[in-house]
This record gives sequence, C-alpha cells and structure tokens, in this order.
Amino acid sequence: MPPVFAHGALRLYLLALLEPGPKHGYELIKALSDRFGGTYSPSAGTIYPRLAKLEEEGLVATHTEGRRTNYSITPAGLVELNRRREELAGVENDISASVRRLADQLRQDIRVNMQGLRADLAATAEAARSTARSTARGAASPAGARYTKEGDRRLREAEMLVQSFRDDIRVELRRHAGAKPVTPVTLETVKTVLDQARISIRNSLDG
Repeated sequence: MPPVFAHGALRLYLLALLEPGPKHGYELIKALSDRFGGTYSPSAGTIYPRLAKLEEEGLVATHTEGRRTNYSITPAGLVELNRRREELAGVENDISASVRRLADQLRQDIRVNMQGLRADLAATAEAARSTARSTARGAASPAGARYTKEGDRRLREAEMLVQSFRDDIRVELRRHAGAKPVTPVTLETVKTVLDQARISIRNSLDG
C-alpha cells in the first residue's frame, strides 16, 4: 500500500497541528486519526521521533506538566510553516486522497471478510435446518409434546442470545466512544454484519 504521507509531509503537518496551540503527543495522534476519519492512526513510533527531530531543529519546543510533555511551535517553526503554506495545501489534498483510498481498501477488506462470514452462516443455517427437519419428524410421534417444549426452550434461548449480543455490543460501542468517536468504517461494518445475520436467521426460519 502506498505511504500515507510523502517524505517530509508529516513533519510539516505536525507544525500545522501545533499552530493553534500546544499539544501533547496523544492529542497529536488523535488529531491525525480524526483527520483521517479513523481510517489511519499513526503510532507513537511514527510521531515522537519526528517531534524530537523538529525540536532539534528549533522548530518545536517542549515543556513538561506532571508526566505529560507538551509540544509547541516556536517562532522559527512558524516562519517555516508560513514559508511552506502552498506545500501544506498540497499535503491537505494528499490527505483527502489518502482517506478515500484507505476507505476503499477497508470496504474491500470488509467485503472479503463478509464473503467468508456468509459462507459460514450459510453452512450453520443449513445444519440448523437439517436439525429442525429431524425434530419435525420426531414431533409426529407420541413424544411430540416433548419436542414442543424443546422448541419453546430453544425460542427462549435464541431470544436470550439476541439480547446478550445487543447488550454486549452496546457496551463495547459506548466504551469505545468514550475514548474516540465511532468511525464511518465501524458503522458500515455493524450495518453489513447485522444485515447479513438478519438474512441468514430468516433463511433458517423459512427452511
């Protein structure tokens, strides 16, 4: 996959992110992740060496608050940023193109994963239909009442599984949203998986 940033572009963009005011490393990482709509999040190993280099060049200064190191743009850094405004506009255009490219790649990955999931669900649904047919044949016997009770038990179990799944996913989504916003990719994944699960479950009911 092509690099997200061209050579030297990330350090320039870091200066731009620091222009409004000081930020610590996590805030810079989050700002970049938000700019990419969650499709890309730089690692600490990507960000901190570049910040250290900018500090060596006198373009960025640091000051410590407790355990946190804040980074701020220096007057020399602001001169550098102003000198390269046109280049910064090109970086913004490249980021927009990268967001589209990464989103397309993620959608393709989701489609590939969903193909495997659909195959697994189809196999599971077929197995469930075979079991249901065997159960239906048994229900015609004098022991049919026992199978009716078994069906009621399975209905309750299925409803509990659906409720448990809903509760677990809601907790995960809310916990994640407390740290950073839910991305469009996550939302699309939820929609795709739930739609496919709904289709597979209906097929098993009709089988």
